[in-house]
Amino acid sequence: MSAKPPAKLSSAEAQKELDRLAREIAEHDRRYHGEDAPTISDADYDALRRRNADIEARFPLLVRPDSPSHRVGAKASEKFAKVVHARPMLSLDNAFSDEDVEDFIGRVRRFLGLKDEEEIAVTAEPKIDGLSASLRYENGLLVQGATRGDGSEGEDITANLRTLSDIPLRLKGKPPAVLEVRGEVYMTHKAFEALNKRQEKEGKATYANPRNSAAGSVRQLDPGITAGRALNFFAYTWGEISTLPAATQSGMLEKFRDYGFVVNPLVRRCESLAQVLKFYREIESKRAKLGYDIDGVVYKVDRLDWQERLGFVSRSPRWAIAHKFPAEQAETVLEDIEIQVGRTGKLAPVARLVPVTVGGVVVRNATLHNEDEIARKDVRIGDTVVIQRAGDVIPQIVRVIAEKRPKSAKPYHFPTKCPVCGSHAVREVDEKTGKEDVDRRCTGGLICAAQAVERLRYFVSRPAFDIEGFGSIYIETLFEKGLLKEPADIFRLAKKPDLLNRALAERRAEMSAERRAKEGKDEVKKSKKDEEGEGRLVENLVAAIEARRRIAMDRFINALGIRHVGETNARLIARNYPSIEAFVEAMAQKDAVEELQHIQGVGDVLAQAVKDFFDEPHNRKLVANLLKEVTVTPLPKPKTEGSPVAGKTVVFTGALEKMTRQEAKARAEMLGAKVSGSVSAKTDLVVAGPGAGSKLKEAAKHNVEVIDEDAWLRLIG
Repeated sequence: MSAKPPAKLSSAEAQKELDRLAREIAEHDRRYHGEDAPTISDADYDALRRRNADIEARFPLLVRPDSPSHRVGAKASEKFAKVVHARPMLSLDNAFSDEDVEDFIGRVRRFLGLKDEEEIAVTAEPKIDGLSASLRYENGLLVQGATRGDGSEGEDITANLRTLSDIPLRLKGKPPAVLEVRGEVYMTHKAFEALNKRQEKEGKATYANPRNSAAGSVRQLDPGITAGRALNFFAYTWGEISTLPAATQSGMLEKFRDYGFVVNPLVRRCESLAQVLKFYREIESKRAKLGYDIDGVVYKVDRLDWQERLGFVSRSPRWAIAHKFPAEQAETVLEDIEIQVGRTGKLAPVARLVPVTVGGVVVRNATLHNEDEIARKDVRIGDTVVIQRAGDVIPQIVRVIAEKRPKSAKPYHFPTKCPVCGSHAVREVDEKTGKEDVDRRCTGGLICAAQAVERLRYFVSRPAFDIEGFGSIYIETLFEKGLLKEPADIFRLAKKPDLLNRALAERRAEMSAERRAKEGKDEVKKSKKDEEGEGRLVENLVAAIEARRRIAMDRFINALGIRHVGETNARLIARNYPSIEAFVEAMAQKDAVEELQHIQGVGDVLAQAVKDFFDEPHNRKLVANLLKEVTVTPLPKPKTEGSPVAGKTVVFTGALEKMTRQEAKARAEMLGAKVSGSVSAKTDLVVAGPGAGSKLKEAAKHNVEVIDEDAWLRLIG
């Protein structure tokens, strides 16, 4: 059949031929890209592709989901649709030393209640520095590809991911009916250099590093551009899956290989801490010669039943950790120290440096943390300093090279007044401990423009409302013009696009005039195309704002900028209240602090900070105004059908003998219970083991039911 011209094929023949070509070309792609061992000439390979394209052109309705034509790009997308991950794409906790890894193994052992001599095997693999992606297969066919996004929701980049030769469009063997494979899109050093040479030749901007180029390439609106970039993919884990085909992490990776995925060949199963650390040293020594960027090694508990028991804490699994490599360092000169005022009033010292490349990235600024750190390191303007990118991300000053200090260098005096509003900047003293806070904070509150602007910046940022395109320049401009004073104003402005457009157009004109004056150029009249482009910018901004009128409760709480409340604590609080209205009402009550303290993981300082925030009338008004503009959705409740403890507040006290206290709490929360650290009238059940003390008296006082561990295990099945 393969010799028959496309024009003479019947529909049935064409369908069979397209099926044959899809499989044959995919196999040649695997041999060429995955094994570097092609079995046919380039000319023969091109002939197969041409035949596939000719048949598809004659029979467009027969184009297959796994067609080779998807590899070379498709129609450009207007925008990326959102994809809600069936299971969140979580981040990993980090280890920076051998001791941290030993602690990780110890935590696993204690959580599972294992004896010291019992082996804890882990899979160890290089941590690829690329872009996380998720691939969903149904009945063996790729149906969707997405970015990680914020972990809960990503972007649909299916058309782009189809162009990667490492990603099979149809799986081999007998994969589960639903299989969501996750991994990392990356670019090799060789491909990165070739891309930048091409960019320079075409007069385009070059990329800073392979990671940025991979991320930029895979998020192109035109899949044809992605197809033109040499991108690779390593598969290493999974999300939603209908059936597990293996009982271990290492077994799952073998299955991935069988299905046609590329799995990092350096993955190794380690059976002891000594083997784990030996593997780390080996990978660290090979790092420069791998041909792609890595920033550490990832360890995962091998047994999947143990992974299931260990579960998750916050946004990270208890059964995995990333052992990061030491930060790369470089020398440069500190030219100045500037003070930035954050959203909580913190005065943060920032070092302005002579630009230097560290780990492939040009660094111009570095954190100095606080005034104690500046004094401890005796950092002075004009000093030659050693900098590093902590965790390969945040630049910081490690030490001063004293022998290179110029005579003009003088000790730095940290300001005691806010550089923005002139209010006193103080170091708070903890009433209980009497210790002074390491950070100096502006006392100006909302009268301080920096705090207001920074709080608004945080409000629109990715961990909070995530309003795409609402950059600092927009916030500063609208704030200066008096149009943006509180978060609710953002949504009010979306209803007045003409006002928004006018304010931003004025700012652009001012910036343009300043630039022309600096360069000595005459005014250039705007073209119609320029005006239309500016109009589209505002349209996109309004659309981005409108898309966030519906927001998850944890994001809403986090966006308020309450001191000590970040993503993790916001989610912790949100899970314990049925609605935002119920939460706000509870914070107005006298026992709000006590109620918050009953939430497992919420301490005294956090509880008091939340209560203090809602005790301020202007904060309550801010929240009320915002709730008039947006709809807040409660977090989805755990799937607890048939759970006898769903919605109940449980307290564990005394020693547990058949599972660890930590595992018992985790299991209760999985079943929809709220685990509290103290007994009150709102407690539904106390599980008491040997050695239970005062909590039993409190249970009796409040007439709370008390059961032992065996009864608890029978209750939860």
